[in-house]
Amino acid sequence: MNHNQVKELLFNEDPDLKAEYDALAPIYELQKEVIQMRLDAHLSQKELAELVGTKQSAISRLEGGNYNPSIEFLSKIARALGKECHVTFR
Repeated sequence: MNHNQVKELLFNEDPDLKAEYDALAPIYELQKEVIQMRLDAHLSQKELAELVGTKQSAISRLEGGNYNPSIEFLSKIARALGKECHVTFR
């Protein structure tokens, strides 16, 4: 049984679990995007942290989902990577 099959089985058995998982989707998307931008720039977490003016542990917490970043912090990351940060509601 693969990861997706296990998720489907669990979600079918517990609708509350599925709702909780779906509520976290924006955070997971943000994590993936930050990681991908950093990798595309060929930067380590430490190198990105230096560009942002923070510690490597802050980047690690963000990428690991253990940190709820401010828009200001995300904007600093975006600028360090030559990007712009935009927040949208769908």
